[in-house]
Amino acid sequence: MTTADRDWHRDGRLHFALGIEDTFVPQTSPGERAIDEYALTEHYDQWRDDLDRARFAGAELLRWGVPWHRIQPEAGRFAWGWLDRVMERFAEIGLRPIVDLLHYGTPLWLEDQFANPDYPDRVAEYSVAVAERYAPLGVTDYTPVNEPMIHALFAGEYAYWPPYLSGERGLSQIVRQLARGFVQAQQGMASVLPGGGTFVHVDAGMRFVGDVDAPEHRETAARMSEQVFLVEDLVTGKVDHEHPLHAFLTRTGWSDTDLSWFRDNTVQPTVMGVNYYPRVSTEVFESGIVHAGGFRDPRPARDDGLVGLEELLRTASARFGAPVMLTETSVTASVAERAEWMRDSVAHIQTLRADGVDVVGYTWWPVFDMYEWTYRHATGPRSDHLLPMGLWSLVESAEGLSRKPTPLVGLFRSLAEGSSATADRAMSRLGIG
Repeated sequence: MTTADRDWHRDGRLHFALGIEDTFVPQTSPGERAIDEYALTEHYDQWRDDLDRARFAGAELLRWGVPWHRIQPEAGRFAWGWLDRVMERFAEIGLRPIVDLLHYGTPLWLEDQFANPDYPDRVAEYSVAVAERYAPLGVTDYTPVNEPMIHALFAGEYAYWPPYLSGERGLSQIVRQLARGFVQAQQGMASVLPGGGTFVHVDAGMRFVGDVDAPEHRETAARMSEQVFLVEDLVTGKVDHEHPLHAFLTRTGWSDTDLSWFRDNTVQPTVMGVNYYPRVSTEVFESGIVHAGGFRDPRPARDDGLVGLEELLRTASARFGAPVMLTETSVTASVAERAEWMRDSVAHIQTLRADGVDVVGYTWWPVFDMYEWTYRHATGPRSDHLLPMGLWSLVESAEGLSRKPTPLVGLFRSLAEGSSATADRAMSRLGIG
């Protein structure tokens, strides 16, 4: 791989990517089922065709995650066989992976999961092992942890995922663990990857609107607006005594030594990724109505479409001083509605680029439909939790899941190839002008 190949984010082009949903929460407790999206979507069996589908659709990059719980079934032992075959196929078809190393879950053997005091060392050990093994195949692009603040909220504040901590102190503890593991993993990988590797940091873009200045909401809204960036601020060394969340961290047990460690051990994004879903990424505070927030008591969402997309990309660019990438987007809706959002969001990103915003990538998520996290706490079949979001639809049959292409495949391909005429024809076939 040449230096130019490694520096794809600097070549001036907009790179088109797809993603395969890779949430892994293998632990269970009474009333819960494991979530392994690769098992639910049968990707473990159909991985070869799935990679080929992404390539056929015109993707240059694929955000794809390693199932840590399967690759390291025991402490100190790795089972590489399946992953070796997948990585070899990426190289064979010329599809470039951006590898998610942590997409929510830890292995079953790691007691207390993210709260385990050894977690930062264990995730770094695993991350370096993966990076070192596949560097000879040209795999150099990594996301050390996907959506770390969502991790921290679900595992540390909402008590929804293991280790089921709650409240301010739970959130603070998981933030510290995730951020420390993030730093140690990236530092270790950079030492074994050619040119130090390419690191695409990714977090969920969230906006808070409405009555944010109402007395009952002012403090919460201000905290949450800053909290969106907390892990990224920590790992990039931005949290000092002037940081808006310094008081929150010290109140919940952080010492000056803890904060100094992050300022002395910074890692930076090569590319800063923003995940944005127009129908859920903007939460509304309502005067006189107080929601606890989170998965069980959410605030209402508002579809702010392209306005929200632009704000979040501009904010990430200014805050972190790195090229930015839309690392996930789609709408859970009809094919026609998905097509409209795909067309309009790509066009708007091109406008932002022309206006000087360094947006280097666009990612439709996912390649094929996925299953909602509500599956974990339900008892019915997976089909009850299907989310129609992909270029390919998942269709149940007696033989298992099949992938049925939608017109979105051709639309994405035409946009990736820069063919506006072909894209217009694809939209016309859907009855969209």
